[in-house]
Amino acid sequence: MIPKTELPADARPDTLAVRAGLPASPWGENSEALFLTSSFVQPDAASAARRFAEEEEAFTYSRFGNPTVMMMERRLAALEGTGGCIATGSGMSANLLLLMGLLEAGDHVLCSRSVFGTTMRLIQGDMGKFGVESSFVSQTDVDEWRAAMRPNTRLLLAESPSNPLTHVCDIAALAELAHRGNAVLAMDNSFCSPALQNPAALGADFVVHSGTKYLDGQGRVIAGALCGPQDMLRAKMYPLMKSMGLTLSPFNAWVVLKGMETLSVRMQAQSARALQLAQWLSEQPQVACVHYPGLASHPQHALAMRQQRGSGGAVVSFDVAGESAEALRARAFQVIDAAQVCSITTNLGDTKTTICHPATTSHGRLTEAQRQAAGIGQGLVRLAVGLEDVEDLKADLQRGLARLA
Repeated sequence: MIPKTELPADARPDTLAVRAGLPASPWGENSEALFLTSSFVQPDAASAARRFAEEEEAFTYSRFGNPTVMMMERRLAALEGTGGCIATGSGMSANLLLLMGLLEAGDHVLCSRSVFGTTMRLIQGDMGKFGVESSFVSQTDVDEWRAAMRPNTRLLLAESPSNPLTHVCDIAALAELAHRGNAVLAMDNSFCSPALQNPAALGADFVVHSGTKYLDGQGRVIAGALCGPQDMLRAKMYPLMKSMGLTLSPFNAWVVLKGMETLSVRMQAQSARALQLAQWLSEQPQVACVHYPGLASHPQHALAMRQQRGSGGAVVSFDVAGESAEALRARAFQVIDAAQVCSITTNLGDTKTTICHPATTSHGRLTEAQRQAAGIGQGLVRLAVGLEDVEDLKADLQRGLARLA
């Protein structure tokens, strides 16, 4: 359970990012403490019995709860504006916790076809084995979502912007659609983070995070979180977290907790660099198309500016010019292989800029038909822009683009 903050009720997000969390211990540490312990000593047998029966709130075992993990949960819940948060071992375990907590055999999930490839496989393959039905629809066409609703639809799920094409969905419209159908809306907010976007303020019931991304911010740990109403989290998700062992380790929670202190300044700086790179890429003859919500040419630019506090975020994707799939893949590889500054890796949210080929990495396990439906071609290159000098990043990309002349 997440206790109330002792900060002023009107504390603003940047203050919450630094200060929200449990009060200091009796020793008065200014930096949050790291509690590296598997268990907690109880004062007597009767107290232990009450606490393990959850009749009395206290820490007992770190798979059930840990002070450092609770600090991270409390801080993220404060930033997202939700009543509660459960930290998990990864973003995918947060998705699993959401699905297992809400759904049972015969229920239907309606999901954007632009979600992360592994999320799609989890819903369609793994949850399908247990009798959960699923449909995948356009990220941006609300009418398609509406037409796909069923009487047994229990959950609508999307991520915005999407990975890797930065498609933006209308969160408020999907929330209204879900609630009219007695379903709930869950939004993956890993790309924007609460520094740029609060899905709960737009009507979403649950917010999913891969804390591995911008919440950590330096590519150090794997972490996840599920934010939502405290009563539902406690009743439906917390027992599963305990029994399935989806717990986040205290050390990883501490790393993410400290990462959130600089979340706002990092996101602003990285997004500013991303916009400059997107504008520059749009002028390069070797580039066929740039995907970035901060550009006026982006199909959902106006919506993104409303939902994302006027920012396009820090992820830019672009298609190299070419014809056949084989040629496009070879040309994309040439751009990537020329990198001397950018790291060739699929992680994003790092202070180091990363570059990858989604069709063969992050979305490589999808079928070609699924990739085509999501718009992920062989010529697509994804950049997650970090904090390097933007002129050095341009020069790094120019080295690769020059090979295509």
